[in-house]
Amino acid sequence: MAHINLGVFVSGGGTNLQAIIDACEAGKIDATVALVISDKEDAYALERARAHEVARVYVAVGRNDSPEYAAADRRHVELLAEHDVDLVCLAGYMRRIGPEVMTTYAEAILNIHPALLPSFPGTHGQDDAVNYGVGVSGCTVHFAWPEFDTGPIIIQAAVPVLPDDDGDSLATRILAQEHKIYPQAIQWYAQDRLRVQGRRVIVENAPPPTILDAIISPGLEI
Repeated sequence: MAHINLGVFVSGGGTNLQAIIDACEAGKIDATVALVISDKEDAYALERARAHEVARVYVAVGRNDSPEYAAADRRHVELLAEHDVDLVCLAGYMRRIGPEVMTTYAEAILNIHPALLPSFPGTHGQDDAVNYGVGVSGCTVHFAWPEFDTGPIIIQAAVPVLPDDDGDSLATRILAQEHKIYPQAIQWYAQDRLRVQGRRVIVENAPPPTILDAIISPGLEI
C-alpha cells in the first residue's frame, strides 16, 4: 500500500474536495491533497484548501483549443509535477482537461459525475434525469478519458428519484453519495486494487454491494 499525493481540479464550491480532505485527515484513505487547481479565481473550493493549508492555484484556461488553453495545459502539468502528484481528481471541474495532462497522467485521472453513466452525461445530469422521468439516478466515479464522461466505471451509487423532485433536490440527494464513493475510489487506487480491462474496472477483492440509503456497487470499505 502506498501513500499517494492528490491533485484536485475544481471550479465551484468544493464539497467533494472537502470530503476528500476530510477522509485524508481522518486516515480513511492513504492519500494527501497536495494541490488544488481552479479555473475560477473566486471558487469557494480555494478557500477550503486555504483552511487546510493545502497549496492552491488559480489558472486561467481560456477557450478550448486557444493558445491560452494550451498554455494552461502545460502549466497544469508543471504544477502537478512540482507537487509530486500521483493521482489527479476532477471534483466539479467544469473545463475539459488538456491533452498534456491526459497523456502525462494516463489512467491516473478520476472524475465524479452526478448520474449513473452512461446515462445522462454532460453538465446537467440531475435535471436530465428528472426531465426524462427515470425512477433511479445516482453518481459515478470513473477514469477520465479525453471524451467527457466516457471512461471506465469504478464505483456507482444509486438513489431514488422522488415524484416531487426537481434537479436541485435530486442533486442534494446524489451529492451525499458522491462524498462517500469518491474517497472510496481514491483508496482503492492508493491500494493498487484497480485493474482496467477494456471498458471494465475490476476491483481486486471487491466487497459485495452496500445497501444503505443507496445502492453502492462495489460496496464501501471505509
